[in-house]
Amino acid sequence: MTTSSEIFPMTVRADHVCGPGQGGWTYQDYAAIPEDGKRYEIIDGVLYMAAAPNIAHQAAAMRFTMYLGIHVELAGLGQVFPAPCDVELPMGDTVQPDITVVLNANLGIVTPGRIRGTPDLVIEILSPGTAGRDRRTKQDAYARAGVPEYWLADPYAQTIEPLTLEGGEYRSLGVFTGVATLPSLVVPDLPVKVEQFFA
Repeated sequence: MTTSSEIFPMTVRADHVCGPGQGGWTYQDYAAIPEDGKRYEIIDGVLYMAAAPNIAHQAAAMRFTMYLGIHVELAGLGQVFPAPCDVELPMGDTVQPDITVVLNANLGIVTPGRIRGTPDLVIEILSPGTAGRDRRTKQDAYARAGVPEYWLADPYAQTIEPLTLEGGEYRSLGVFTGVATLPSLVVPDLPVKVEQFFA
């Protein structure tokens, strides 16, 4: 028997939202959705409703924001944006990564309303209800947009898998845990141990 503690919210197609029909959504259609407290994303013209984050997710998101804020923003390397923050990717997808990093050389893509272009690093914090989508649909969208680095953080296993874009496809740099530090080209020499993001 499944208990409520074993049920995880899923990210689903938002077929109930009035608009142009699945496959035809644009950022302009997305921006016209009345505020209803839900998180939406567009990938390949399909509107999705994102699951509400749980406590483990939010705790990890706070730590990623804090540590990257110190080592990116305070170091003068760029800016860090936690969700919700709209990112309109060059191929027309609109996403809300859990954490988005834009380095100084690309700060021109940051507008008052959203990020319009390709960030340097995106991080998705996995949950049982979103892991498959983060590893397939969103990973493909980030690769198409040319995002140089994509981290998959699992707060349950307490692991981080950094992916780097090579020839239009992501290559895993490994799955890191515990006292390991991450091999990142976007945030080199990040002194934070993986376990600190989940402590």
